[in-house]
Amino acid sequence: MPRWTQVLHRLLFVSLALTALAACRGTPDETRIREAIAESAKAAGAVDASGTLAHLTDDFDGNGGELVPKDFANMLRLAKLRGETLHVLMGPVEVEPRGDRYVARFTVTLGSGGKLLPSSIGMYKVETAWRKDGKEWKCFSATWERLGDG
Repeated sequence: MPRWTQVLHRLLFVSLALTALAACRGTPDETRIREAIAESAKAAGAVDASGTLAHLTDDFDGNGGELVPKDFANMLRLAKLRGETLHVLMGPVEVEPRGDRYVARFTVTLGSGGKLLPSSIGMYKVETAWRKDGKEWKCFSATWERLGDG
């Protein structure tokens, strides 16, 4: 075998080995949490109840009991049935570890078509808490406050 072929084979092997090592490391937890938040926001924009709530734990607590996931899901289903639109504009997401859990903070601006939901819902500062549920990261708590004039 010619020398250049041996060099090419070695380069190919090293390239494949590095790719395999990178794949073994997996996606960092912070990235997985950001992806879950983005997926939930996209589902909310599509007025998709199951997609919006897919990353919440069964015992999720929203704003100290203010948001019950079942009622929220039913409201989204009714909004979808009525042809409602929801606009979701996410700000940057900051994720920080807290032991074996994470906290994610961001701002979100919500607006709608104004049938079932108000036409100008507003901008909110949100803090979410995440824990591992099997192999997935799920949000178990969230607090939010409206920014600006209410």
